[in-house]
Amino acid sequence: MSKTKGRVTLPSESHFLKETREMLDRWGADALRDSDGTKLDDEIKSLDAKIYTTYFVARGHNEFAEKHMDECQQMLLMSKHNLALDTTVTIDFLDGYFREQVQADYVHDPKKWWEVIDRTTQEIVPLDSWSVDTDRHLVTVTDAVPFHEYTVSFFVYAIWDPTQMYNHITNNWGDKPHDIPFDVRQPASGAFARDYLKKWLADNPDTDVVRFTTFFYHFTLVFNADAKEKFVDWFGYGATVSIRALEEFEQEYGYALRPEDIVDNGYYNTTFRVPTKAYRDYMEFIQKFVARKAKELVDLVHDAGREAMMFLGDNWIGTEPYGPYFESIGLDAVVGSVGGGATLRLISDIPGVKYTEGRFLPYFFPDTFYEGNDPCVEAIDNWLSARRALMRNPVDRIGYGGYLSLAYKFPKFVDYIEKVTDEFRLIYDNVKGKKPYCGLKVAILNSWGGLRSWQSYMVAHALWYKQTYSYFGILESLSGAAVDVVFMSFDDIRNNGIPKDIDVIINAGDAGTAFSGGEEWLDEKLITTVRRWIHEGGGFVGVGDPSAVHRGGRFFQLADVLGVDKELGFTLSTDKYFKDALDTHFITEDRTGCFDFGESRHDIYALSASTEIIEYSDNEVHLAANAYGSGRGVYIAGLPYSYENTRLLMRVLYFAAHKEESFLRWYADNVNCEVNAYPESGKYAILNNSNEEQTTNFYDGEGTCEKLTLRPCEILWR
Repeated sequence: MSKTKGRVTLPSESHFLKETREMLDRWGADALRDSDGTKLDDEIKSLDAKIYTTYFVARGHNEFAEKHMDECQQMLLMSKHNLALDTTVTIDFLDGYFREQVQADYVHDPKKWWEVIDRTTQEIVPLDSWSVDTDRHLVTVTDAVPFHEYTVSFFVYAIWDPTQMYNHITNNWGDKPHDIPFDVRQPASGAFARDYLKKWLADNPDTDVVRFTTFFYHFTLVFNADAKEKFVDWFGYGATVSIRALEEFEQEYGYALRPEDIVDNGYYNTTFRVPTKAYRDYMEFIQKFVARKAKELVDLVHDAGREAMMFLGDNWIGTEPYGPYFESIGLDAVVGSVGGGATLRLISDIPGVKYTEGRFLPYFFPDTFYEGNDPCVEAIDNWLSARRALMRNPVDRIGYGGYLSLAYKFPKFVDYIEKVTDEFRLIYDNVKGKKPYCGLKVAILNSWGGLRSWQSYMVAHALWYKQTYSYFGILESLSGAAVDVVFMSFDDIRNNGIPKDIDVIINAGDAGTAFSGGEEWLDEKLITTVRRWIHEGGGFVGVGDPSAVHRGGRFFQLADVLGVDKELGFTLSTDKYFKDALDTHFITEDRTGCFDFGESRHDIYALSASTEIIEYSDNEVHLAANAYGSGRGVYIAGLPYSYENTRLLMRVLYFAAHKEESFLRWYADNVNCEVNAYPESGKYAILNNSNEEQTTNFYDGEGTCEKLTLRPCEILWR
């Protein structure tokens, strides 16, 4: 592979000039950036590269923040459940929270803004039945009911930015000052954010790209008493909540929010919760405010002749990149962390910006770059998983973050990334702007729809969770598959019906979550629209607990479509005779290994003899298909990400869509290999997604077969 240059951002740091110059050349980088904890000195900035400078709008300005502690950011938190053993119960409401991060707000009247709830009855405790001891941070409830549980929903000031706190602990920064986050909704803070940026732009003429990290409000990240993560939701709006925000919300929307609308029984409206109207309104309220204020800062950057880039992380709340207000901000670029294919597409598909950039792993921090560890292991896994998605829609740039001086000590890693950067540029030149071949159009159906495109089943970005990996595998598989993927909400169907060009709808998730839909499926208009569409020829794929909510003798409300339902214990006395799995089926035609349904679903049974049972074990169905009028339904108990399961999903989709005859087009029969074709340019590529040599039968667009052998990780371009 010939050496190329550009489209790569390199982290650097002061007093590392010679090595930085070498790395610029080896990795073909054309941009340099600082990171949290590093700065670029004048010598580094004089190198032939565009300079990115990390810019914190609402943190890192303690000289201002310490003079305006009344304008610190706030949060609404909920105490632990406290059992009343008598008619009086005393609650240490800060118990379990890290007191270097949060302080109780006594500036505003707790009797007006706090809420005490009897969780046994869900009733609000009258104001005259509780009091606050501000010295000992205790709430005492009188007239309590013995053996009822009570909680306090209370306001705090957030006095330590959680990302800086995490980095502080990870890197053992010792006595380094704690960054105090302030709220630009407040008058002095809002003015400071504008005025400081103006001055900063004048004082930093060598910065080409202002890398906002990000704007105003951090995703919800609260630490426990041991300084470890207590609650983290990458989508959480918890850090946006302040007394002033609630007052302005009431003025704009005509009704007041309760603390319970925010703390939500202690679930804090996690993205897995089916969103309430109040929470949707609050999200919209924050998004409009953030877009308006962010535009003011972006305009200042443009007036100074610089580019404005947003980091999709840290303080990104309110900048939903697929939301209705994002484009109005006027950003030039978005950069985000790439954990795999789905997070790559989350970034690369963002509309309304001039370019996108992916920050690849590993981050150059000592938790990975230490003696005895091989960072190439993570790098190879990260690259191969993201590369599949790059072949569908690449980001415009890639880069890394952290301490370059750490990574430089690992020559094998440096050699590997040199190959990665060259391969990325080759992919970009061949793929960008060229629509890839798509055999199907697939819609992911959940409560969030397009607002959270490529973000389903995430909690803390791309981290692994026991309860989610069996669903997240769907997105990871689709991120690099030859299908067109859209995200659709239940409201979309209610308001607009189902677009005619959709081949298959996927509904996947645990019962009651925003991703399965919960009580959304009790809407008569919704379910009859979906049933009609399937009956007239559409394909429906359900994973886990699709359409699950108990009513009318069904748990899966689309059990008639799927041909299966879940035993809840109410029909144990009803015989279930349908247990024989088919010997062969299109869906499993090339299956070579054992099935992996992840956490799976249990007690799934076939409804009738017409259900095509494809996998049956442990007295339950895990994979089944069913004819429904002119359409088809397919049920899968779970789908963790793997190459085998990617192939399984593709066969499921083609079968559900009645397009089996098109399956062997631009296709490789080895599950470790994939084909991407670009009809506009007349090019196609065959990928070896493994780090081992692979032999495969390759089928072109006409279905003509050819046997090929590919080197480890090879992309064969034709």
